[in-house]
Amino acid sequence: MQEAEAPLDPPAQPRRAGKGRKTSGGIGLGRYIVIRALLIVPTVFILVSLVFFLMRVVGDPISASVGDRLTAAQLAERLAAAGYDRPVIVQYVEYLGQIATGDFGRTLSDNRLISEVLLTYGGATLELVFYALIVAFAIGIPLGMLAAYYKDRAPDAVLRILAILSYATPVFFAGLLLKLTFSVWLGWLPLGGRASTRVQIALGRLDDPTGIYLIDAIRSGNSVIINDVLLHAIMPALALGLLTAGVFLRLVRTNVIQTLSNDYVDAARSRGVSEFRLVRYHAYKPALIPIVTVIGLQIALLLGGAVLTESTFEWRGLGFQLAQYLGARDFVAVQGIVALLAVIVAVTNFIVDVIAALIDPRVRY
Repeated sequence: MQEAEAPLDPPAQPRRAGKGRKTSGGIGLGRYIVIRALLIVPTVFILVSLVFFLMRVVGDPISASVGDRLTAAQLAERLAAAGYDRPVIVQYVEYLGQIATGDFGRTLSDNRLISEVLLTYGGATLELVFYALIVAFAIGIPLGMLAAYYKDRAPDAVLRILAILSYATPVFFAGLLLKLTFSVWLGWLPLGGRASTRVQIALGRLDDPTGIYLIDAIRSGNSVIINDVLLHAIMPALALGLLTAGVFLRLVRTNVIQTLSNDYVDAARSRGVSEFRLVRYHAYKPALIPIVTVIGLQIALLLGGAVLTESTFEWRGLGFQLAQYLGARDFVAVQGIVALLAVIVAVTNFIVDVIAALIDPRVRY
């Protein structure tokens, strides 16, 4: 048998993109990260500027906080000493220079460094937001998949209504209902605070406490302390987490339904794959990508909701302190805390955008 004659011309090889040549209309990951990092600066600048000028709408901070307790001469002296008698634009430029060096000023009501306030109470707010995100993921993602599985049927309608209610219900109202149910009527959970008094004393005696009670409780190695900290965290985490759980539920439902309409899912369905397996194994991961992209915005929502949540449950974090300073009309403290929160939100959005770009390259297009 004669061997088949080789073709005269070899098949054309696919043309490789030249070095540095773009293969699509998108941008590279490195360039995308650089652009997103550079956008942090104008974002923080705009937010800080808005806070500064909005605070000045009601006048200078000293007149707003203690002006009614001082004579005209004393007030003028205090204004001159603090520099608030100068033009607003001069104060603004000086304030930007202070923030650039990490100096957020001092509170007027208790004369504390704002950076000290941030370090003292920031861990509590960070811990609460972490708990709330766990609640949002644990409730929103499974229920969103369940709603997609029962699309346009009774369970789907019920879950969509619950999603709207969880998002629309004010945090303080949800907190009051939780306290009334689980603390007053059932007596299952503590009424408020981050921990019982004896546990707070025990955690305060640790070497170099972090301010995050769960971490400090784990470091203590005492199961009673860990249990006490977790019991105090349940209701605040639920009240704040339900706010975001409704958003996650609707996002997951919508994206699972869209994924189930793709051709590869139809092919799997034609091979006899059950609808449950299609939802669980084929549509689950693609539905999580939109959640990653909105986490940054949801963290900003959670930080805003933390003010009411911490006040409702006497959870002494930045939100609780912010409410106290607002009541005392200490606008310097409010300005400093809000400026820091703006930085946190901008950096968090940058990190989330990078993670989303790594998971789904379409984000960079």
